[in-house]
Order: sequence, then C-alpha cells, then structure tokens
Amino acid sequence: MDGIVLIDKPGGMSSFGVVKRVRWLLTQHAGRKVKVGHTGTLDPFATGLMILVVGSYCQRAGEFSKLGKTYQATMRLGASSSTGDPEGALQAVSDRVPTAQEVAEAIGHFTGEITQTPPRYSAIKINGVRAYKLARAGQPVEVPARTVTVYRLELISYVYPEVVIECDVSSGTYIRTLVQDIGGQLGTGAFTTQLRRTRVGEYGIDQAIPLDAIAQASDVVLRKV
Repeated sequence: MDGIVLIDKPGGMSSFGVVKRVRWLLTQHAGRKVKVGHTGTLDPFATGLMILVVGSYCQRAGEFSKLGKTYQATMRLGASSSTGDPEGALQAVSDRVPTAQEVAEAIGHFTGEITQTPPRYSAIKINGVRAYKLARAGQPVEVPARTVTVYRLELISYVYPEVVIECDVSSGTYIRTLVQDIGGQLGTGAFTTQLRRTRVGEYGIDQAIPLDAIAQASDVVLRKV
C-alpha cells in the first residue's frame, strides 16, 4: 500500500488528526499497520489541500513538502492576534480605515524574495521542541528569520475591515506572518481569519477528497507518482 493521498482538510482539525484518521482507515483495511505521514501542516483553523504519503512514499515526504503552494486568505484589519489567527488573544491596534489604494500598495511591498519571522505559535522546532509548545508553556521563543519567495500576491476584495488575498508562495512561507506584516505596513495591524490552501505544486484542491466524505478505506484514493 504505497502512494499519495490528496485530502481537503476541514477546519477545526489538526493536520496530525487528518493523518491519524487516514492511517486508521488504511490499517483497518490492510489488517496491519500502514505508515502514513503528511508533507506540510495546515493550522487547525485552516482548510484545504494536504498531501499525505503512504507506505514507501513516506521516504519521499521532503520531495512534496518543498513544492510551491497557493493560498487564499481573509485578513481583518484593526487588530493583532497573539497567534496571528482567530484562536489567539486579540488586541486593538487602530480604527483607521485605509483606502483601497493604500491596501493595494501595502500588499505590493511583499512580492518577490522577502524576509519573514515565522510565528511563535508554529510547528518549527527550537532545540528539538516545537515552538508552539514553548510558547504555550510561557517560555521565551526566538524563531529565526527566513527568506521566502512570494511569486504572486493579488488583492481579491476589500470591504473594511476584511481583505481577501490570494498568493503563490515558496515552501516555508507563513501566511499568518505575511498578513501580520501587511497590517504592520498599513499601520492598522491585521490577523488571518480564514485560510485555505488550494494548490501544492501541480496538485489542485479540485483533485482532493474532502476528509468528511471518507467513510471507509475504499474511499481513499492512492496515487502513484
């Protein structure tokens, strides 16, 4: 039992929860333990495409994790979040209402090769420990800055306080951080309220199976690539 599985992750579930469910289904079907892994996490509040690797394909996880990605995100201006998303503690920053031109110009600052510091509440390991675990324990977390590439960043809509953007980015780009940085550029603050991954490399969300639609192992489509 080897291959990849394209899953449309629902909101409110961790990436590890998705892996656990698919692993259980395939293991029940095979009558033996089946190895299943992910190739890049999505935050619990986020939805969209996850590529899972099964069996011998687990050895190729890094190959898929390095692929570029496309996201659509909704950002809310006027406040910041301790986690960069709706699950964190919110703090008001400014009630100024930027013009559409200001929003478009701010977004324009973040295309090409940029430097960003990933969130403290992320799965990045600091001395072998996930950053979010240190942050939740109240310990100091210093996440090193990294260089990423934003190939395309498009303003889809703007009705204050919500801005919808779509972007093509390199592996390792944190959209929550990108949104925070745009809010900083505007001077209003911003956090991500919705996030959906629609593409990973050549694989699109239209090829994925909604996790909620998988009732048994026969619903899991293994692809050989």
